[in-house]
Amino acid sequence: MPNERRRKIAQNSLLLKSFPQDIQDMILSMSSWREYDRGETLFLQGETAQAIHIVTDGWVKLYRIAPNGGEAVVNVFAKGESFGEAVAFRGHAYPVSAEAVTSCEVMRIPSVALLEAMRKDPEIAVYVLASTFAHLHSLVSQLEQLKAQTGPQRVAEFLLEHCEQESGSCVITLPYDKFLITGRLGMKPESLSRSFARLKTVGVHINRNHAAIDDIELLRDYSETDPVETWHKAQ
Repeated sequence: MPNERRRKIAQNSLLLKSFPQDIQDMILSMSSWREYDRGETLFLQGETAQAIHIVTDGWVKLYRIAPNGGEAVVNVFAKGESFGEAVAFRGHAYPVSAEAVTSCEVMRIPSVALLEAMRKDPEIAVYVLASTFAHLHSLVSQLEQLKAQTGPQRVAEFLLEHCEQESGSCVITLPYDKFLITGRLGMKPESLSRSFARLKTVGVHINRNHAAIDDIELLRDYSETDPVETWHKAQ
């Protein structure tokens, strides 16, 4: 059985938090945990999907290799976030590869565990669909950010996504590789540095791979400000 820390993170994940207690217990008993070193591969694009994953510590990136050999970061996942739901149930090939970008710990839920849960309680399928929709909504939000937000606002939104609370102050542990964040946000490394500098004005302080946020609500207000208004204020 998982230890209490792992269990709590998994139970509070977007994927499992709506499941009845007995279904959660069944899934946890059928799942396994594994630690990965930085740079280690979880799975490769084209491999057959047989499991859903939940990050319980550290960071994992999903990426694709373009025809020219370049790497395109599709998304990054931190503690409590899941991925792989959409393809695992049908045994399709993974459309992306997954790699640990820090030392991390990942829960692996076999597809058969969730299929068994659905047989016991058909409403589980609705919860899984909601989780899959949340991933789609996240991708749409990323596209919106690229089109409608300034660089500092995109970074602010990224930080907010990984706050474990809705208000007050917090400290976020970032991936060691800042190139990962720039790939995720469609920015250049120098643009990320300028954005971090700009966010000091709203109480964000970067110290190596930690981001200290003084006021989450203030940062949220900044991320939602009209970009044109933000640009004029900066002049």
